[in-house]
Amino acid sequence: MSDKNTSAEAKPYEPIAFAKKHRISVEDAKAIIGKHGADRKSADKEGRRVSV
Repeated sequence: MSDKNTSAEAKPYEPIAFAKKHRISVEDAKAIIGKHGADRKSADKEGRRVSV
């Protein structure tokens, strides 16, 4: 059986959705996604740091 969460975590965020989630600019979101790739946990951590 495949785990749905595993496949979702393997994909990087879409920049616009990530920007809206963390209330940051799309440019910042693209930079974070470029830096962290498919590692959503690290990307979310960086997104929270930038949004403050």
